[in-house]
Amino acid sequence: MLLVILVVLAAVGAVIGIDLVSKLGISANTSVVGALVAMLIGRIPLGFLRRMKSVHRQNLAQSAISAATFASANALLTSVAIPYVFGRQDLVWPMLAGSFIGLIVDAWVLYRAFGSRLLPADAAWPPGTAAAETIKAGDRGGRRALILAGGTVVGLAGTLLSLPLSAAGVAFLGNVWALMMFGIGLMLRQYSPDFFGTDLGAGFIPHGVMVGAGIVALGQAVHLLVGRRARKKDAEAARAEESAATLAVTDPTVEYTVDERALRLALIRGYALFTAGAVVLAVLGGLLGDMSPLGIVGWVLFAAFAALVHELIVGLAAMQSGWFPSFAVTLIFLILGLAMGIPSVPLALLIGYVSATGPAFADMGYDLKAGWLLRRDHRPWNPYEREGRRQQFLAALIGFGVALVVVAVAWRSYFGQGLIPPVAKVYADTIKSGLSDPDAVRTMLLWAIPGAVIQLIGGTRRQMGVMLATGLLILTPQACWLVLGALVVRVVYRKLRGPAADEELNLIGAGVIAGSSLGDSAQILKA
Repeated sequence: MLLVILVVLAAVGAVIGIDLVSKLGISANTSVVGALVAMLIGRIPLGFLRRMKSVHRQNLAQSAISAATFASANALLTSVAIPYVFGRQDLVWPMLAGSFIGLIVDAWVLYRAFGSRLLPADAAWPPGTAAAETIKAGDRGGRRALILAGGTVVGLAGTLLSLPLSAAGVAFLGNVWALMMFGIGLMLRQYSPDFFGTDLGAGFIPHGVMVGAGIVALGQAVHLLVGRRARKKDAEAARAEESAATLAVTDPTVEYTVDERALRLALIRGYALFTAGAVVLAVLGGLLGDMSPLGIVGWVLFAAFAALVHELIVGLAAMQSGWFPSFAVTLIFLILGLAMGIPSVPLALLIGYVSATGPAFADMGYDLKAGWLLRRDHRPWNPYEREGRRQQFLAALIGFGVALVVVAVAWRSYFGQGLIPPVAKVYADTIKSGLSDPDAVRTMLLWAIPGAVIQLIGGTRRQMGVMLATGLLILTPQACWLVLGALVVRVVYRKLRGPAADEELNLIGAGVIAGSSLGDSAQILKA
């Protein structure tokens, strides 16, 4: 019965995903919706449905529906739309196969790396915290449920009034330094024409900041992998810096469950699997007859490298803020591909492959964070947590499989009506027109310098450079004031209340995010 429920929820999530991304160009996090549906099912007075009262089964339900939503919209439909818009409908099916391989590898790498020093379970992962708090409040009720409900009402009202209150909710949950840089980036993007007489979102300036921050972030990850042991003092300082409802230092669940060796193996094997997926895509896409043997080798290696780096940068941003700049990072590799002189058809397939990675990586992080919070009180904890993660990964695979079927059946109908994800049009048009701005690469390299410096100063826990670039890439009116204002409220409230404020702030933030998600879903159904 659980399998049937997961398949049905995944189908609903997949349809919502492709409908939203093709009609409005945006994606929605349906995990909270899935959790609420699972709660309602568990309250149906039938014996075999009452099992859904289990918070862990509800966690599997929200994992399946959110995996299907992001997989169908951001990974599969967007990827196959690129060759379609490019005028090569014959490459849609090869692209669907390649993007599905990339999707599976993407989620597998996160599954194997979650809980490491690079992608710690005790980091923010805000939508995951929102899902977990929603499930716990529904299970336990009481004061926690009232606080969460109050935040949910605020988030829902804000969404209906077109206010991005989810940004404020994130600010109650994430790393203060990371979100401060995110808010500054949002402010610079919105007010730069007034402050500086130029739009910092134009001319590849934010992309350059992201390039510099991304390179340093990659270097920090490599340093983490080759380093034998981090200093205990630094680790304790980093933990103390996090907002604490999820971070009791005496709690064994804050220990890393994936050591540097296991993380290194996960990333190396991930690159190998991405390489294999690129080979499959090259064969199915007919590139063997269009490129020289040396060109094919270079294309495969670059595609695998771009896929791995893309998912890491997107995952690090999502870990701290709940936003993932997939479009911007993919566009960076598109520009690099044009600068390298990769032919148009191979470049279109490469960008489709890269764009399929990242969103599922972030979403899997959210889901595993939710499961981590729900399982943390169980003793013995470690084996229970590892088995729980495995079950969540299997639930996500069900969601991916359903998403594949939905996209395979629906893409002709959607594309035939002109319902194509806007970002796919941007990718295809950019490939056709080439580098319209000859100074684009130079601009990116110039602005990469401050991005690299800020990322270096912030370190791996804060991701300040990546978060500044993420804010610069997003033009959401008034979001900067909501983020920065919520950070001020959070700091002042914690000064007044002490550590006891942390649980309340987490519940309020989770409720606001949950309410925003429900508001988005209501608007989708209305549309």
